[in-house]
Amino acid sequence: MAATGSEKQGATAYYVSTPIYYVNDAPHLGHAYTTVAGDVLTRWHRQRGEKVWYLTGTDEHGQKIMRTAEANNVTPQEWCDKLVEEAWKPLWEHLNIANDDFIRTTEKRHTDRVQEFVQDLYDKGEIYKGGYEGPYCVGCEEYKLPGDLIEAEDGTKLCPVHKKPVEILKEENYFFKLSEYGPKLLEFYANNPGFIQPESARNEVVNFVRQGLQDLSISRSTFDWGIPVPWDEKHVIYVWVDALLNYATAVGYGANQEKFDGTFPADVHLIGKDILRFHSVIWPAMLMAQGLPLPGKVVANGWLMVGGEKMSKSNLTGIKPQDLTSHFGVDAYRWYFLRAIAYGNDGSFSWEDFTARYTSELANDYGNLASRVAAMVGKYFGGALPEATAPGEAEKAVQEGLAKAVATADRKIGEELDFQAGILAIFEFVKQVNGYITEQEPWKVAKDESPEGQARLATILYTAAEALRGVAVLLNAVMPETSQKLWESLGAEESLGALPDQRVQDAGGWGQLPAGATVTKGAVLFPRLEEKPA
Repeated sequence: MAATGSEKQGATAYYVSTPIYYVNDAPHLGHAYTTVAGDVLTRWHRQRGEKVWYLTGTDEHGQKIMRTAEANNVTPQEWCDKLVEEAWKPLWEHLNIANDDFIRTTEKRHTDRVQEFVQDLYDKGEIYKGGYEGPYCVGCEEYKLPGDLIEAEDGTKLCPVHKKPVEILKEENYFFKLSEYGPKLLEFYANNPGFIQPESARNEVVNFVRQGLQDLSISRSTFDWGIPVPWDEKHVIYVWVDALLNYATAVGYGANQEKFDGTFPADVHLIGKDILRFHSVIWPAMLMAQGLPLPGKVVANGWLMVGGEKMSKSNLTGIKPQDLTSHFGVDAYRWYFLRAIAYGNDGSFSWEDFTARYTSELANDYGNLASRVAAMVGKYFGGALPEATAPGEAEKAVQEGLAKAVATADRKIGEELDFQAGILAIFEFVKQVNGYITEQEPWKVAKDESPEGQARLATILYTAAEALRGVAVLLNAVMPETSQKLWESLGAEESLGALPDQRVQDAGGWGQLPAGATVTKGAVLFPRLEEKPA
């Protein structure tokens, strides 16, 4: 039995990948959703003190790219270069994505290794020559089974994902003996029940494989925009075989054995559910055939829906992330989709819902809390964080609340990839601290100028500031710019060091902010929203 990512032999990096995205058009919210999720996950693990490798990139071969380039009167390579440099890479930078690598499937470091991988399978007898005729969706770059298709009112057969007519293709191809791997895959799924997530996705794949697998066409001969088959250059390698191998070629397969051994396989492949079978059936079968270890998890997120339709350019529901970040800000954008939608489920986006959550949770609960605490420390103690003395039951409840939030968020985000539950745990603590301040009424306590009164005021404000210190650490992976502003406002940068160096698992340790730290009231973390742009 092949090893999984959770049994990586010698690999030291926590390796997370997004899909590599087709560059037939500019990125939309759906692409950014998966990429932000991967960024939050890998930032979280970095703040655990772990070595991390986060990979994203672009899928640049295949018939869909070729046709798009032709429609724009440029070569496929020119089209890819333009989209990658002017749309994809700038968006990831704009969204504060801290990826370690960006792979393009037209790069030599990838194309050479893909040819070597496929040649090895051919030499082992895993690939043979044959012919195939069947319905093909160019949008999916996939032959469809007749049972997968839906029917239009006029009887035309449509791809269920793109709702567009399929093409009937007949061509001479090379085939990978995928059908032989059905029993091995089922055994692997049984022995690794967490390999495919969520459970609904796992059930879909298991049922699909149980019905029996067909051998996979791994070459195309009717067009030439792809990696040539090394032993027969009249064919190019099927774009999905080419694409899946990026997860190996990007970390040194066939070129840097030390890096490969220290990274591969991925601990987590983050994907959209429409490409689930490629990653949970074809990819592990290819790895089994080559004797390579299998990934730890394939986690399929749901679709972002607008008006009941999957968000995509082809459905005319694509929304640019910049349309939202220009209004709500980048950090709020990163927060919203992981907060509003349970990862793995479909979720509907609406401007109204984003506005309501921003106002209630970010501006009122979180931003206002940070502003009030800083203002009171400034007003009553000249901006120097006072020392807490004799904390009572109310303070102990806040301490326990922070410890609970840390434990829950670390488990939910870092282990279970339940971003929504982890974020909610943090914001439940924010609400607890707001409630604590409301109950303790420090503005009234401040009127008691006795030593006892001032000591009580100091304890209340220290407790609130120390609680915010923990919140800044916990939300750094989700909202790094805002967390940094809060960190500096609390005087933590000078007293405790850089925020990314703070360990999330240790954030619940109470009393880390030293008395005397300089607390300043900086800019409002979440400004009041202007009117929705037209």
